[in-house]
Amino acid sequence: MAKRGNGEGSIYQRASDGRWVGAYTATDGRRRFIYANSRSEVRDRLVVAQREAQQGISPAPARLTVDTFFDQWLDAVKPSLRPRTFSSYSDLLRLHVRPLIGKVALAKLTPREVQSLVNDRLAAGLSPRTVQYVHAVLRRALGHAEKWGLVGRNVARLVDGPRVPHAEIHPLTPDEARQLLAFVRGSPDEALYTVAIAIGLRQGEALGLRWVDLDLENARASVVQTVITVKHEVQIGDPKTAKGTRAVELDPATVAALREHRKRQATERLQMGAGWTDHGLVFCHIEGGPLHPERFSRTFADRSRQLGLPSIRLHDLRHTWATLALETGVHPKVVQERLGHANISITMDIYSHVTEALHSDAAAKVAGVIFGTV
Repeated sequence: MAKRGNGEGSIYQRASDGRWVGAYTATDGRRRFIYANSRSEVRDRLVVAQREAQQGISPAPARLTVDTFFDQWLDAVKPSLRPRTFSSYSDLLRLHVRPLIGKVALAKLTPREVQSLVNDRLAAGLSPRTVQYVHAVLRRALGHAEKWGLVGRNVARLVDGPRVPHAEIHPLTPDEARQLLAFVRGSPDEALYTVAIAIGLRQGEALGLRWVDLDLENARASVVQTVITVKHEVQIGDPKTAKGTRAVELDPATVAALREHRKRQATERLQMGAGWTDHGLVFCHIEGGPLHPERFSRTFADRSRQLGLPSIRLHDLRHTWATLALETGVHPKVVQERLGHANISITMDIYSHVTEALHSDAAAKVAGVIFGTV
């Protein structure tokens, strides 16, 4: 059993080179030393080291760099992460963190170095949102280092991430939505666009729908999987959040579009014969495999331009449903559950442009009742 350190320490200046030294007793009973160019820096680091010793925390090996720790951390968390999330973590660390602090000893990493990293990435032209993600991944990784007893504190938690402007959304108006649906009517994509606009699913959720997930008799769809891309390769994964696995009600027009789509797909399947690979997907490639989300997004962008619609993302069709739902009086809690948001605060934050108007309307209505103006 490792001996608990008593945290006793001392500070002195070496005569040989003038550097300051802090000495203390670590958890293994050995005398440890901290070196710096100023007394104040040694003092600050010694306070942290003494506290860790008193808490029984053993310092990370001097040779354990941030790079090596990242390798260990990614191996440890990989089984618990979705493939796309793991790929994103790896890429963010490889591109934006390792080159700047990878060679630093983990035990010597300071808040100042993390803050410099954040500032550097912003100065390099990365969006505040991307830098926020970089900071979040680093904070999560160092959180595990703290839990594992490799460091006494998570220095990334002591650094403020960048201020991220509220993302603007660009939903279609009802007229624009009808114009888009009229444009694709009779095409193989009619049902997919109908589902995207009329149900409010995420793109991957819509592409991941299977026929066994649909109960057209009772106008109901179950969202249980999603189509994602990992390094541009299509994969089937779980919904984005725990709330993402859900059931949604279907309107009559969407049910009718899905019935017609099923007939069309059955004909195409017969024509393909042995060339068809059955994945059970509602929306699929001509051979039966999943549609590539990135390619479908490009097709959507092309069609939007042809129609002269505003430059929007395919994801904004989901925003279109949510905006129209709130504007027509659907309760925000219902909107949250249908969208699969983890909690209602996310819904209220994203659609604040709508909810502000709803608050004003509510104030006017209640005042009308109180003062007898309605």
